[in-house]
Amino acid sequence: MSTPPPILTTDKLSVEQRMAAGKALRIQFPVSALGDYSPAKDRPDPVSILEEQAKSRLPDLVPIRYARMLTSPFAFLRGGAAIMARDLSSSPNSGLMVQTCGDMHLANFGVFASAERNLIFGINDFDETLPGPWEWDLKRLVASIISAGKFLGADNETGEAGVRAAVNSYRTRMKKFANKGNMELWYNTITEDKILKTLTPAEQKRLQKITDKARARTHLQVLGKMTDLVDNKIQIRINEPFIIKATHSLSGRPIGETLQEILQSYFLSLGDERKHLLRHYSITDVARKVVGVGSVGTRCWIIYLTGNSSADPLFLQVKEAQPSVLEPYFGQSKYPNHGQRVVSGQRLIQAAPDIFLGWGEFEGVHFYVRQLRDMKGGVEFDPAKVKLENFSTYCILCAWALALAHAKSGDAAMISGYIGNNPALEDAMVRFGFSYDRQTDQDYQSLKSAAHAGRISVASSGS
Repeated sequence: MSTPPPILTTDKLSVEQRMAAGKALRIQFPVSALGDYSPAKDRPDPVSILEEQAKSRLPDLVPIRYARMLTSPFAFLRGGAAIMARDLSSSPNSGLMVQTCGDMHLANFGVFASAERNLIFGINDFDETLPGPWEWDLKRLVASIISAGKFLGADNETGEAGVRAAVNSYRTRMKKFANKGNMELWYNTITEDKILKTLTPAEQKRLQKITDKARARTHLQVLGKMTDLVDNKIQIRINEPFIIKATHSLSGRPIGETLQEILQSYFLSLGDERKHLLRHYSITDVARKVVGVGSVGTRCWIIYLTGNSSADPLFLQVKEAQPSVLEPYFGQSKYPNHGQRVVSGQRLIQAAPDIFLGWGEFEGVHFYVRQLRDMKGGVEFDPAKVKLENFSTYCILCAWALALAHAKSGDAAMISGYIGNNPALEDAMVRFGFSYDRQTDQDYQSLKSAAHAGRISVASSGS
């Protein structure tokens, strides 16, 4: 029987040695090569990739997914993580692995509350998380900067400025993280105070609006916004087809019969202190909800629970977890449950995950659980509300959060050594961002053509 390797070793390379190893990698795989993109000769029809995903989703919700993706090329990019993963797989990668987000675009960042109720900025979507090369996340981020910028009314110059600002932020932050102690890095968070120090007075006012709104998004606020009093009972407000009454489970059993089964499975993933807290609540109502853009069609429920009184609500979101879009290229997750994959990835790369974060399985469906809206907020990508003069600042902030996630889960010294100190990475990512944006526009037109030809069914409204 072979002896397993020791958990702790005494021969770890120094920061300087790991940076040198990263630098040496440039000879084999130049930084400039990261900017190359051309569609593979055997590139599949992008609509066929979406149709394949639809096979595992609720048929009545798939038309809503298409409707949301058709609102703009940026919305298409948001929903097309599987398409972009296929495109990235046709090019070589650096081999420097991190816990990737897997769906890294500008709309997947925001503020959220730590257990101490402090607001922190970071990544807020982990459905596709899986170990992978760091540059896949960065490439998707810069592609989204170009696409989102165009959607918001930015010209190419503004889009390029956003990419350069973001990549410079990633590069300089990674170098700082490379020289931090492991414990110092682990406890590092992007707090409201840290962000304010980097902003102009006008930008500080905008951040204040976002954080004030997030602080107001408590469970009591959700209670007032998402429930109605029906026959002297508080129930989740129905808004068909986006929020509907959940009457039956997947196998056709009444939903009430399966809720205890769902929560019992979820309970097994929680620490005893969380179980103790959750036992003080009882189920009041449940509804099915449509969420996101790329996630539309996956199963998602809202569970409304009540504690000591109606003024003590708790709203949990139970969301289906399917295989990551990265698995065809980097192998299956080591976790048998995809909800556990999502939760474990989030705990690794998000600074202060939700205290009720957990996972489970019922009727063959993997899922994860989190609180609904609890002190969460972010930028609204609405051309009428976003000020383009703040665009680069927001890109810088997002890249900061991405660098922190990669530094915690990968080797910051090797990545920093590979990236170097000159703007070669910025130049490469500008080239990639604009090249892939042209691909996104073409694919968006393909989806429009499929809808026009009746190949796919599109809901009359996706909102």
